[in-house]
Amino acid sequence: MPMPPPQAGIAPIKNHRPSARGLAPLYAAGFTTAFGAHSIAAGIGAESHNLGIALLTFGVLLAAYDLAEVILKPVFGSLSDRIGAKPVIIGGLLAFAVFSLLGIFAATPAALGLVRLGQGAAASAFSPASSAAVARLAGPAAAGRYFGKYGSWKGLGYVLGPVIGAVLILVGGLPALFLALTAISCAAALWTQFAMPELPVLPRPRYTVIDLARQTGQRGFLIPTMVLAGATGALGVAVGFLPLLGTSLHLSLFGSMSVVALLALSSTLIQPWVGRLRDEGDVSTGAGMAVGLALIAAALCTLTLVPGVATLYLAAVVLGAGIGITTPLGFAHLAATTPPERMGQTMGTAEMGREIGDAGGPLLVGGIASVASLAAGLGTLAIALAGMAALCAVLLRQRPSR
Repeated sequence: MPMPPPQAGIAPIKNHRPSARGLAPLYAAGFTTAFGAHSIAAGIGAESHNLGIALLTFGVLLAAYDLAEVILKPVFGSLSDRIGAKPVIIGGLLAFAVFSLLGIFAATPAALGLVRLGQGAAASAFSPASSAAVARLAGPAAAGRYFGKYGSWKGLGYVLGPVIGAVLILVGGLPALFLALTAISCAAALWTQFAMPELPVLPRPRYTVIDLARQTGQRGFLIPTMVLAGATGALGVAVGFLPLLGTSLHLSLFGSMSVVALLALSSTLIQPWVGRLRDEGDVSTGAGMAVGLALIAAALCTLTLVPGVATLYLAAVVLGAGIGITTPLGFAHLAATTPPERMGQTMGTAEMGREIGDAGGPLLVGGIASVASLAAGLGTLAIALAGMAALCAVLLRQRPSR
């Protein structure tokens, strides 16, 4: 079934501002997955020498979380359309708490990989369901603004994850970090239960595999999803390999992990602003996402050509800005071109593509680094992202609407 044209997607709920109380638990769910995924990833990167982890193994550990999400996000996204977003979000958060609790006892790379796989499977439930709920509550006219806020709270998780993770690892090692994740995800589940509004399950026509294939092959879906995949792949690489690069430059644990916090802070600050510009018609989706990808590619090239402490921190800021530009624009475009009864399916499928990037980025860079150098891996990713930026600018041209 063809996707509807822009502005024919979500029907806003009587044109009113969404309740901050109702949106807050959705932001908390986004914070939880970001804090959990990237505190562990950055912690493993900074502690890789003590854990005896080679570069390729490290890349696999980073990708395990995302490989589970690649498989399961479309499944849970469709499930949220059928039974409602709220039970899917709560169930996913509780499962995340269980796997985090098991992580306390993970003492080998294999055990850490299994825990990361389980956490990724749990996040596959509450992540697309939360995105779909934000889209339905916001409506197409304000999708950029509220996805900017949603992404900003995720960015806050990226900021606090590496910093608090470093403190917890110094105090009690990785088990202390897993214990904190258990508490955070349980708290988010309780908050969702009591504060999130019930969104009615909408009647939906029967969709076949052929319909899904048609949707994923359309330019309006494929290009934003490709951009989200590229930006998320760069984020996954940054979260793991920037601390590793910091360690090789003789930075302390806090110095290495603060690089990721700086990147996330940059992304957190820019996302609401970019989302608001999109809603006001001051930036187009295609041009905005192309600029974001170009910034990411430039930052990676800088690290490749001029490695050093100063360029490491500068690249983190530029990477965060590029990711912060592309993310709300991509999700807002998808939200504005999807019928509400199919929102979970679309968000789940789009996030599947995004997680392919998140898994593929670390695997690409880690694989090339293991046979050549880390600079070669980062340079290869930069070239790929520059190509995506050119495709985005050409294939998704759109005039800002006023």
